[in-house]
Amino acid sequence: MKKAFFLMTCLLATASLSAQTMVFNVQEIKAKEFAQDKIEEAYETCCADMKPNKGGFSFQVIGKGGDNDMTHRLVWYWEIGENLWEGTNVQEKAPLWWSQMDNYVEEYGESYSGRVLSRQKSTNDDYEWTHIWDIKIDDPNQFKTAHDKIVKKFKEEFKGRWVAFGTYDINYPNGATHWVGVSGKGEHDHIMLYDKLQKQSEFIKLIKERGKTIDVRDYMVKNIKAY
Repeated sequence: MKKAFFLMTCLLATASLSAQTMVFNVQEIKAKEFAQDKIEEAYETCCADMKPNKGGFSFQVIGKGGDNDMTHRLVWYWEIGENLWEGTNVQEKAPLWWSQMDNYVEEYGESYSGRVLSRQKSTNDDYEWTHIWDIKIDDPNQFKTAHDKIVKKFKEEFKGRWVAFGTYDINYPNGATHWVGVSGKGEHDHIMLYDKLQKQSEFIKLIKERGKTIDVRDYMVKNIKAY
């Protein structure tokens, strides 16, 4: 399965579409006990010298909300239409890394890919925990319009935070079609943000303007290492 996922990553990374939109691939894993440092070391030893082209790779820990006992995520992201590993010896390095991963991974979970349709970049390094909502929506254009209005209207509340909205295009996780993400310092910081927003009538009005939305799940992730 992991080899097929890696091939999918390479094929999608070379797809020729328009630039700017970011594409991502995710592989969830259940790491063996006390194996987190070993997984990080394996990538450092094997692949740290490979410089992603117009994108990157992240090794993340999953906090509250993870499914099926999954503990971590491997995330590849790049500008659509670009080759993430252009100029690298990825075909030589990747098999070595995956063979090392077998020593530290108890189980490979869901893999899925999609796009980032709207994004405010994070400028605060303290906002290291990202809260992600997986959702089903009826009208993506309506949702995006309202989402962008929310981010613009409450720019002070979202200052320094990564705020994004996007699609799931291959293998909808638990049936979710889209996702929303917001970064923060930790659980308490996120809760304080939501408390502040939900007390404002304009925020509630714009939330309703997104249209029919079904929450599928929500969970927390944090980068352990990013390249």
